[in-house]
Amino acid sequence: MMRSLYSGVSGLQNHQTRMDVIGNNIANVNTTGFKRGRVNFQDMISQQLSGAAKPTEEKGGVNPKEVGLGMTVAAIDTVFTQGNLQSTGISTDVAIQGNGFFIEKNGEKSYYTRAGAFSLDQNGTLVNPANGMRVQGWMARELNGEMIVQTAATPTDLTIPVGSKDPAKATQNINFACNLNKNTPVVPENATEAERAKGTWNTEFKIYDSFGNEHLLTVSFVRDRDTVNEWVATVNVDPDTETLDEDGNPQNVTSTLVGFDATAGQGNTFRVRFDNNGTLERVTDVSGQESNESGEIILQASYIVPESNDVDGNPYRQTMNINLGTIGSMINTVTQSASASSTKAFYQDGYALGYLENFKIDSTGTITGVYSNGTNRTIGQLAMATFANQNGLEKAGDNTYVKSNNSGEAKINASGIAGAGSLLAGALEMSNVDLTEQFTDMIVTQRGFQSNAKTIQTADTLLETVLSLKR
Repeated sequence: MMRSLYSGVSGLQNHQTRMDVIGNNIANVNTTGFKRGRVNFQDMISQQLSGAAKPTEEKGGVNPKEVGLGMTVAAIDTVFTQGNLQSTGISTDVAIQGNGFFIEKNGEKSYYTRAGAFSLDQNGTLVNPANGMRVQGWMARELNGEMIVQTAATPTDLTIPVGSKDPAKATQNINFACNLNKNTPVVPENATEAERAKGTWNTEFKIYDSFGNEHLLTVSFVRDRDTVNEWVATVNVDPDTETLDEDGNPQNVTSTLVGFDATAGQGNTFRVRFDNNGTLERVTDVSGQESNESGEIILQASYIVPESNDVDGNPYRQTMNINLGTIGSMINTVTQSASASSTKAFYQDGYALGYLENFKIDSTGTITGVYSNGTNRTIGQLAMATFANQNGLEKAGDNTYVKSNNSGEAKINASGIAGAGSLLAGALEMSNVDLTEQFTDMIVTQRGFQSNAKTIQTADTLLETVLSLKR
């Protein structure tokens, strides 16, 4: 009878533990990134009344006689199933789809969490606003003009440089892809202004100098009077000043030079020749130098930047490359066809000074800054941690975990690498607590607790019967 009393006590105590876990799950039904707990039971050691006997020639074997001494908690697991994702529209909210944890630091101690409700502090550092822990990742570094994130390095604090400047960049490359109408009329000698307008295809494109000032690049194409399938192109930057030549005809005064190799001392025109298929064949500059016979045709152009000097005190000349396309190609190349002249330059790589206005986080955790001048720059990337045994992590409060002796060391990688899941910005992972399941477990736990209480009551009744034998 005493054994049943203590078995009932163990049942009461451990069902109470299970109820505590269920209560904690229900309390955290709306906690971001919370992972529910689960209690597993196992029986305790049994008291052996008699051991087992093996069969003999006269009779068979006998099974052991054992009385169980109750039950205990086998494990309290953390169930890391995926929680539903809730869209928030906040750029600093990030949810994990799949395995992995965000890394946060308090001093030198690392914490791991599934809750991605982050924000910026006054220094622009990405933090957990609930406790001030700093989110870890890799900051981008500029290498050869390109922002590179080295994920093999040790993670550091992530800082978003709000209000930072993106310095102006001079235009260095311009790509053309216009079509020149084969049926464009030839401009005659002593042509009228209307005849010049009909026989000229003008292309215009905005470019930038090293100060970020905007300039207008114009390239005008006119059919050569004497050579079939050949055009004369005139390059000007800011062609605003007009004067008369010695014959009394209007002309533009320009500082623009164009040609192959160095442009100093050359004019601002070049000749473009097409084959009978309308594809680019060759280009000749004013010095008579011809382009290569295959591949891309790239001319070098320069212009004087107003109110600027070079190291020798002379007016500063800005240089850029004009890419006319690939010889023999029809893709992103200047062509000649019997159809309307079309398009113009389609790409240039310069821009004015800009300020960081916004930032976004993609599925790899890469943080990209959006600047007011239209440029995008990589700022950094979120780091993620995975574990050989994530169930071995210890809960440290504040929706965080710390490594334990049985979790293994944190394997730190970028999103999507070595088992780490993908990220979704503007969303949060909800708790994976299922209320239907929890209430069902609560009923089962309650009935188990009541049944163990009945065991104690029944054992007490038996003891009372024994005590009454002496009466």
